[in-house]
Amino acid sequence: MSIRSASSLLAAAAMSTILAAPGFAADPIKIGVPVGLSGANSVVAPSVVQSAELAVEEINAKGGVLGRKLALEVADDASGAAGAQKAFDSLVFQKKVDVLISMETSAARNAALPIVTRGKTPYIYTSFYEGKSCSPFMYVNAWVPEQQVPPIVDYFNKEKGAKTFFLIGSDYAFGRGMLAFTKGYIEKTGGKVVGEEYLPMDGTDWTPIISKLKSAAPSALITSTAGGAPNVTLTKQLRAAGVAIPYGNLAVDEGTAKGMGTDADGIFISASYVTGIDSAANKAFLAAMQKKFGADLKTPNDLSVPEYEAVYAYKAAVEKAGSTDATPVLKALAEVKVDGPRGSISMSQQHHAPLTMYLGQVQPDGAVKVIKSFPNVDAGPQCPNLKS
Repeated sequence: MSIRSASSLLAAAAMSTILAAPGFAADPIKIGVPVGLSGANSVVAPSVVQSAELAVEEINAKGGVLGRKLALEVADDASGAAGAQKAFDSLVFQKKVDVLISMETSAARNAALPIVTRGKTPYIYTSFYEGKSCSPFMYVNAWVPEQQVPPIVDYFNKEKGAKTFFLIGSDYAFGRGMLAFTKGYIEKTGGKVVGEEYLPMDGTDWTPIISKLKSAAPSALITSTAGGAPNVTLTKQLRAAGVAIPYGNLAVDEGTAKGMGTDADGIFISASYVTGIDSAANKAFLAAMQKKFGADLKTPNDLSVPEYEAVYAYKAAVEKAGSTDATPVLKALAEVKVDGPRGSISMSQQHHAPLTMYLGQVQPDGAVKVIKSFPNVDAGPQCPNLKS
């Protein structure tokens, strides 16, 4: 082959490479999404993955982050501690993700945090939870009891005349943590707890607990179960037993409520996101989700929308830091602000975020009617020993 022919081939190959290149640097920025595709969270996990997929698609369409493409690495944590250890270990040490962004059960989160610390990997936890879980590597953009419980208890007290309460939860950190705060708040505001019962996370027969509830004859019921399946089984059995007192659910999201059908009708919730938020950002988000997923769309909810916003928060932090290195990104996460479907969100207070909360009631079609909104509710003293 002549030198001229070889040069022509090399030029053609180079041109072919240029034409095929997507315009991104070679190495993508990897976002790990450990989530309960099986187990208790399997009811809500698909909506979380969809939100992450939309955020990544939107960001990549606009050039990515620092000229690099975002890529998702999704792993099933089976909604529990053992599965979380496997999922996080794989994502951090085998997939070598740059960040972890996801909602999980509290059991999964607690089991995974030592792996996050060992891997020195930024972690944005996007699930509402019982509060006061602190790590220099973890930020939270979802609600805690100080933000979520008062609207329901105050409403039952003032509008429903409720003075006696029965509490039911799943027997793990979230269920017990939420109801411990709830009990304290009820007693602080002049009410009385006449019963408090728990069932293991994988339990499905609530009959004995419902019998105790009916015997106690409270004026209101508040529940805090693992998100997803336990919510469905408990609510179904409550309705079958004819329980009709005011019912506040601290763990149900709008998507799960829709899946419950008429069983969810009348449930009171307190959330940082409902699909009915009347803002341009929320309407644009819902339209984009519908366009991308069509008939396969899972109802956006208070567990999936924080996932979408967290991907954007990570993008902003990386751009502010000018790097994906953990130390500057972790510092930046406390400083950046994201304008998303829920409004303006900043994880600026002890790694937690002030949030607008909505008191709502589930309607017969599963939609949530907003009764009252509470702007910029503080998360309270969650992690005072952390710098930000």
